[in-house]
Amino acid sequence: MSDLRFFVEKKKGFDLDAKRLEKQFREELGVNVKDLRLINCYDIFNLNDNKEDIEKIKKMILSEPVTDTITTELDLKGKKYFAVEFLPGQFDQRADSAIQCIDIVSSEKQNADILTSKIIILNDELSDEELNRIKKFYINPIEMREKNLSVLKKEEILFNSEVITYNDFTSLNDSEIEKMRVDLGLSMSFEDLKFVQDHYKEIGRNPTETEIKVLDTYWSDHCRHTTFETKINKVTFPNSEFGKQMEKEFNDYLKLKEDVSKKRDVSLMDMATIVAKYLKKEGKLDNLEVSEENNACSVYVDVEVEDFEGKKAIEKWLLMFKNETHNHPTEIEPFGGASTCLGGAIRDPLSGRAYVYQAIRVTGSGNPLETVEETLKGKLPQKKITTGAASGYSSYGNQIGIATTLVSEIYHEGYKAKRMEVGAVVAAAPVENVVRKSPIPTDSIIIIGGKTGRDGCGGATGSSKEHNDKSLLLCGAEVQKGNAPEERKIQRLFRNPNATKLIKKCNDFGAGGVSVAIGELADGVEVNLDLVPVKYDGLNGTELAISESQERMAVIVSKEDTEKFLKYVDEENLLGTVVGYVTDKNRLTLNWKGKAIVDISRDFLNTNGVQQNIDIEVRDYKDENVFEKFKTSDSSLEKKWLHNIKKLNVVSQKGLVEMFDSSVGAGTILAPFGGKYQMSPTDVSIMKFPVLDKNTDTASAITWGFNPYISEWSTYHGAIYAVVESLAKLVAAGVDYKTARLSFQEYFEKLGKDSYKWSKPFLALLGAMKVQKDFDVAAIGGKDSMSGTFNDISVPPTLISFAVSPVNVNDVISTDFKKSGNKIYLVENKIDEKDFLFNSEELKENFDFVLKNIKDKKIVSAMVIKMGGVAEALSKMSFGNRLGFEINNKDVDLFSLKPASILIETTEELSYKNAIYLGEVTDKFEGKINGENINLEEVEATWLNKLKPIFPYELEEKIETYDIKNKISEKKIYKSSITIAKPRVVIAAFPGTNSEYDMYNRFNENGGEAKITLLRNLTQDHLVESVDEMCKDLRNSQIFVLPGGFSAGDEPDGSGKFMAAVLQNPKLMDEIKAFLDRDGLILGVCNGFQALVKSGLLPYGEIGNVHENSPTLTFNKIGRHISQIVKTKIVTNNSPWLSSFEIGETFDIPVSHGEGRFYASDEVLKQLFENGQIATQYVDFNLDATNEFRFNPNGSSFAIEGIISPDGRIFGKMGHSERYSKDTFKNIDGNKNQNLILNGIKYFK
Repeated sequence: MSDLRFFVEKKKGFDLDAKRLEKQFREELGVNVKDLRLINCYDIFNLNDNKEDIEKIKKMILSEPVTDTITTELDLKGKKYFAVEFLPGQFDQRADSAIQCIDIVSSEKQNADILTSKIIILNDELSDEELNRIKKFYINPIEMREKNLSVLKKEEILFNSEVITYNDFTSLNDSEIEKMRVDLGLSMSFEDLKFVQDHYKEIGRNPTETEIKVLDTYWSDHCRHTTFETKINKVTFPNSEFGKQMEKEFNDYLKLKEDVSKKRDVSLMDMATIVAKYLKKEGKLDNLEVSEENNACSVYVDVEVEDFEGKKAIEKWLLMFKNETHNHPTEIEPFGGASTCLGGAIRDPLSGRAYVYQAIRVTGSGNPLETVEETLKGKLPQKKITTGAASGYSSYGNQIGIATTLVSEIYHEGYKAKRMEVGAVVAAAPVENVVRKSPIPTDSIIIIGGKTGRDGCGGATGSSKEHNDKSLLLCGAEVQKGNAPEERKIQRLFRNPNATKLIKKCNDFGAGGVSVAIGELADGVEVNLDLVPVKYDGLNGTELAISESQERMAVIVSKEDTEKFLKYVDEENLLGTVVGYVTDKNRLTLNWKGKAIVDISRDFLNTNGVQQNIDIEVRDYKDENVFEKFKTSDSSLEKKWLHNIKKLNVVSQKGLVEMFDSSVGAGTILAPFGGKYQMSPTDVSIMKFPVLDKNTDTASAITWGFNPYISEWSTYHGAIYAVVESLAKLVAAGVDYKTARLSFQEYFEKLGKDSYKWSKPFLALLGAMKVQKDFDVAAIGGKDSMSGTFNDISVPPTLISFAVSPVNVNDVISTDFKKSGNKIYLVENKIDEKDFLFNSEELKENFDFVLKNIKDKKIVSAMVIKMGGVAEALSKMSFGNRLGFEINNKDVDLFSLKPASILIETTEELSYKNAIYLGEVTDKFEGKINGENINLEEVEATWLNKLKPIFPYELEEKIETYDIKNKISEKKIYKSSITIAKPRVVIAAFPGTNSEYDMYNRFNENGGEAKITLLRNLTQDHLVESVDEMCKDLRNSQIFVLPGGFSAGDEPDGSGKFMAAVLQNPKLMDEIKAFLDRDGLILGVCNGFQALVKSGLLPYGEIGNVHENSPTLTFNKIGRHISQIVKTKIVTNNSPWLSSFEIGETFDIPVSHGEGRFYASDEVLKQLFENGQIATQYVDFNLDATNEFRFNPNGSSFAIEGIISPDGRIFGKMGHSERYSKDTFKNIDGNKNQNLILNGIKYFK
């Protein structure tokens, strides 16, 4: 056994991360850094001393021959450098993936352990002071620390051996109780702890530390919404018009309460939920799913389906949605906080046994362009938070395979107090797959998924506190790290109806870990904490009880079904462990090392602590017209226009949005940016329901509404306009507001006992109640976060309205102007200047007018007026197809706020009282307003460039086109020697694969018989078994497919390594050779293409011949994930996969990857063209292959998108041809159905 250290460095030309870091230190710190080197360091412990294995590990796993150098020595003598590593106990995806890959390539079982770190070598001229500034900027002490390179030793995990009992707790006096509360860092109030003391006095014993921690978690604002459940005693109103109006509305609420919510106290929670109860009682909410479980908002929907034989039916589905915040964790550790924000949002509907397929993200940030010097003491710089969070959220979503088509960041100084990180997700499942049953004694309690560590101990209580610059340093253990491939496995398990029908009840592991996740499942539960699977030894009972380690679910299954259920869990490469059972005792009992360290009665837990009380004082809002407030005083119209388009809340976020995979799932109806030029932003996410083995026209739409500037002026108006903005955005896309359901996100300052501060959420909820009743649209869920305070600054009072509705895809329209000569109207929501409100009946008429004309195909594009007024909408609608506009109307204000007004493009003149005619769409890319010209080229450039330093949307390089061509031999007629009516297709899925279902549907739709085969590697036995199964499936199949995704999270530091390692398993190598000898076909897309290249199957046609001059796929030149539609051209049809295409034919297909840059030396490229192996290239609008970023977004050599093997039977490409289905990407014209899958099937017919 050896302990080894390896240093891996990218070769010149591939060292993009080092170059980016160097630029960041120079620009943001003003330090003259030159020739920065970035080295990945792997410390491997207990590695078997097999020389052959060690060579494989070096060359296949830790490095790649084409892009990396790997050494065991690194000369640091006299150099300026520092090394960093994760804090002990943090999840390290790179190390985790490296261990999985090592197990796969090793000839014997390994028990190795890995620690990864980074070494940053700087130029010698830097002073010690400059080096320290760089370290302070780079090292976030919440997640990492400096590493001592002189030591090669695995750190001993701290053992917390005992769980103590607070022996004198029942005899403490009040000041001692308060001291204990502060010393333990509890989030509960003094009154709560006193209440706990009284309880333990009553039962005649002292509590354990675990019981105190469990109660603190159970009763935290995060888990029990303490603020929202506080009893409102009395409310005082000012003696003004507004005060009288508010008093009347509050009295209306009290009357309504008599009718539907008599038993509950007056509270924010009651106000938030009462309209849904009222509408349910009135029969206007009959599609709501009501159950004991509370996983997510859930409604019944009829889904129109058509199977691949053309048979139509209507299926009953559950549509679920949920919004989730991770404000505090993202503030202190942006990447981990944001990634687990999405992970947490997904787990809620997933625990409801629904498949999560759609996400949007709404965030709040201070100005990301401010300098490091302007950063508040004790905080990370805004730029670091906003870029780190975007990387974290997108990394998790891209890995798990959830299409994120709407990404919006709101800028407001108040979010410097605490960032806002909100994810909202949509999920669905056939009703018959979801069983809800009450647990009975003896039922098994099973944990499935990830193991437990110290990460996230205290997350719920941490997010419930307000913070100052000292407290943030103490939060390290509260932040979790996400493991998306693990959660993907649970997604797959819960898509299997055989498994889900055995589940009576399920809860996700979020705040509070075992104690809450299992504690909430039944009134009586008994758990043996010794059985909880752990990441490492040394956790004590308290940590096991409250750790919030991610990607775990607790399920209740009957005793009889337990074995069967665990078999399904095992089949998905998941760990499943029975840890306890349901009892009839009405107690939460957690045992550790043979004794009960928690034994609390359900009745006491359910008190939720001491009932809090508050009086509320309502005040008048400031006397100003906030709708006119942000208009500029520039003299000329052109200057006003440019000033308006470069406001932070108006400018382009294209470089941010395109980091998120928007096409996975093959159901994206609107791409994030529409038009030929992909420049008109979309305001609604619309995705088809995730049906298998059939097609559907039924989709789900989700969007949001909120303006912080209205809300900080008046929270009552802010909430009203948030709701109607969310409904208006649905309507502008062709979605009926009457079928919408809402979920609110409340985010306010820490209210304390300040009766005026309490009026802010109080008035927001009064406003939200009014608009729900006016529109008969209910909020059926929500999430509150009531701790947005840092020292003496606070977040703007925030109520975001999320609106979700089913829609038929045929009714959907987009935001880009379509045709010169079409008319432009403003459908205006008229705002009364006395009370700054509107007539709800008229707004409903506006919505109905727009919907009817969209259905009648008379309105062809529409956009809701947002923070930049009509001028913003006109500009953005023009950008997509580079059309212009001519406006002849002197009465319409172009720059004021007009919430819920909609700008529409119509094919004919329309007459309606609130539709104001503005002018026409023109064919030239320029604007004309009452005779004055607007230079749209300049407007677009200004719009695009403001946030470019934060989120670059293009690469600065000299544009080239390439006209080197394949040597074209005669087109062969492709027909296999084997004829089969339904060719069998084996689709290999690995840990981290996310596109297997898209492939499965497309192959079955085109006449294949597809089977997904999963590689399982939980243990060595699983690995052997699943390799054998894959070999067997290959023997019985004609087509082998490697789909897209992030196998092993694209780690360690490079994509496709895990799959390539599996393909080089000796058994599988032999089987693939035999498969190819039998005339089999292989297709690899995206991650699958990477595996084909890294295994040698491409370009050589056989496995194992990879050397330093081989081609490779490496990191995109822009240094981030890219997701967009590209135009690709067929360069050869000398392959069964390409046989039906003409040379020169083009297709518009989605790409989504972080490592899609095809690179090869000039000599190898020349050879590939000579051999006719270049299959497809990225091309511009003139159909020329180019390096220009918007057409070739990864910077591939000679714009190569796909290549074939010498005989044409193996094809690898980056573009996701399988992500097309009928009506996807409606807002982008082009030839979107590249049906190479049909060609593959026809080869055998």
